[in-house]
Amino acid sequence: MIPRYVFDTGALIAAERGKARAARFLRLSHVGAARLVVPLPVIAEWWRGRTDQREEILASAEIIASVAITKAAGVALSKTKDVDSRLTVDAIVIATAALLDAVIVTQDPKDFERLGAHFPGVVVLSV
Repeated sequence: MIPRYVFDTGALIAAERGKARAARFLRLSHVGAARLVVPLPVIAEWWRGRTDQREEILASAEIIASVAITKAAGVALSKTKDVDSRLTVDAIVIATAALLDAVIVTQDPKDFERLGAHFPGVVVLSV
């Protein structure tokens, strides 16, 4: 089974800036050794100050827009205090990883600490 990695906005920014670890995930995807997944709302956060690398990065990823994932994220948010819009996108990222049995790739693993209790077993890697 090919491993899946869910990129959050920070991971996409790292890939766009050519950071070594993020670039390795892109290379793994290009050779078929990994599947990159990007939830649709993450693209909205990322699509500011667009650069030429973005189309290539998106071509390496599977874009996910799922009602089941969004519902799972909403349930987690309903049990979390002090929810803001940024946490909503993080909830969609972690729900995506949980439902696809994937690993989260991010620049800030702490973003997912508040939601981890609702999605036990999800692994978070830093780029």
